[in-house]
Parts: sequence; structure tokens; C-alpha cells
Amino acid sequence: MRYIVIGAGAVGGTIGGRLFQAGHEVLLVARGAHRDALARDGLRLLTPEAEHRLDVPVADGPVRLRDDDVLVLAVKSQDTVAALEPWPRHAPVVCAQNGVANERMALRRFERVYGMCVWLPALHLEPGTVAAYGAPKSGLLQVGRYPGGTDELSERFAADLSASGFLGLAVPDVMRWKYAKLVGNLGNAYDALCGDWTGSDPVMERVFAEGRAVLDAAGIAYASVEEERGRRGDQVEPRPVGGAGRGGGSSWQSLARSSGSIETDYLNGEIVLLGRELGVPTPANEVLQREAGRFAREHLPPGSMPPQELAALVDAALAGTASA
Repeated sequence: MRYIVIGAGAVGGTIGGRLFQAGHEVLLVARGAHRDALARDGLRLLTPEAEHRLDVPVADGPVRLRDDDVLVLAVKSQDTVAALEPWPRHAPVVCAQNGVANERMALRRFERVYGMCVWLPALHLEPGTVAAYGAPKSGLLQVGRYPGGTDELSERFAADLSASGFLGLAVPDVMRWKYAKLVGNLGNAYDALCGDWTGSDPVMERVFAEGRAVLDAAGIAYASVEEERGRRGDQVEPRPVGGAGRGGGSSWQSLARSSGSIETDYLNGEIVLLGRELGVPTPANEVLQREAGRFAREHLPPGSMPPQELAALVDAALAGTASA
């Protein structure tokens, strides 16, 4: 199979680069300065063990598809529809993305859609460069047919990933794992707004509790934290690259690049949406969704909101919910 990776950022660049290193045919799709750097100098893939220069083919848009092509979608959720729109609709699409809305958006346009639950600590801030921090494996990537099941393609893709420096697994319940990842990703907005949080934080305890309450009310199954840890084991541990750790998660990186948009509508916003449909209050997630969106629109730097300010906004939202 040829893997066409649409969105060669932190996740897409790592997946495409590692597959290419292992001898698979890969085409990266990127835009602007990143595409120019990839075309001129190749992909600079930084890992805990080495720096790699990879001459991966690159394009800035759709190409003529072959029968063995697989589209690996690795853009942020807010860009899913625009990224898929120009591509012929007979190809299989693998959604290697955070959130749980992408597969349904893709299925509206493509017949064969696969979900991928991505646990892959990586960073992309500089054109042409991606840093992958996971070791000894670069990431845990679980892939399955949407809405459920496995088939020959998912099994083969998982095997190719496992032979390319990942822990690749074909799973029949990929969305159960993606909903578990969604709960964990509810902290991305806090990371983007206030910086990394450690230990017990009342705001994050509330955010996670709302997420679990909404999924439980909706009857949506999701893997437990213990299952996630057991599945990952010690195979994907974040390690320093070039003597430094990763600066922040995917939402933090969107603010750091001053991209003008952020994926929070499909993370905290997914919980807010379900909560509104079910009549379950989600005030803490609403605050994170609102403030992360404001930071992106106003091009504010990541980590520049004091935690006390965010806590006060959440407390005010909780008080408003209680009095309603």
C-alpha cells in the first residue's frame, strides 16, 4: 500500500516518517512553508535516539490515486472537511486524529472509513521538522473499521506500523478507545491556556468528571484509565529529544504556531454538545472551550492565563449553573 498522509505535522510527520524509514511508500501532503521545507530539505525527524533526514515525497494537494492508496488523515478536526473535500471518494480513509467526530464526517463522503486512536507524543513548530518523543516505540496506534470491526486493511496497516517503530494494533472497538482518549484530551485546553498541570487540580477534576458523566448518560462505552495504561505499558514513554522535553500538547502547539484556530470545539466542545443534548450541565468544559477559542482567535501565547484566573471563571460558571 502507498500511505498518503494528509497533514504532515506532529502526528502525520511521525507516522509518515517512520513508515518511510521502514521501506514503505509514503506521500506527505503539506502546505505553505512546511511543504516548501519538506520539498527542499526532506523531513527532519528528531527522536530520542537520533536525528534523521528523510527524503519523503511531498505534495501540496490531491494527486492521482492508485488502487492501493490509503489516505491517512492527520489534520486537526476543524480542518477535516476542507482537507478531505478535494480527494476522490473511492479511497479508504484512516482518521489519525483526536476527537470522535472525524470518522462520521468522513463517512458522509467516503465509503471506507477507519478510526485510529493515537497516543503519540510529538511536536511540530518549525517548518520541515517534527520531533517524536516516544521510546522505545514512537507511539501506540490502534486502528479499526468505523463504526466497528476489523478487516484486511486494518490488520495490514497495524502490521506495517508495528514494523515501523510503533505499537500498532488492529482493534474491533476503536471508538471505545477514542472516547477514552477524548476524556484524556479534555486537559489539552488547560495545557494550552495555563501550561502543564500536575497533581490534583480542582478545575481539571471537574472537567474530567463532567466528561465521564456525559458519556455515561449517553451510554457511550469508553476504556478505563487502567486499560489504557495496560495497553501502552512501558512501550511508549516520553523521552527528551535534543536534551529537552516536549513543550506542550496539540492544542498548545496550535497557540504556539499562532495558527488562528484550535481543536477545542471537538474535544471539550464534544462534551458540551452531548451535555446540551442530554440536559447534563458541563460548565467547566464550556469555559475551557470558550477561552481556548478566544486565545486562538486573538493569537494569544500559550500558557499565558494564570491558573487562578481560569479557576475563577470556572467557579463563576458553576455558580451560574447552580442558580439557574
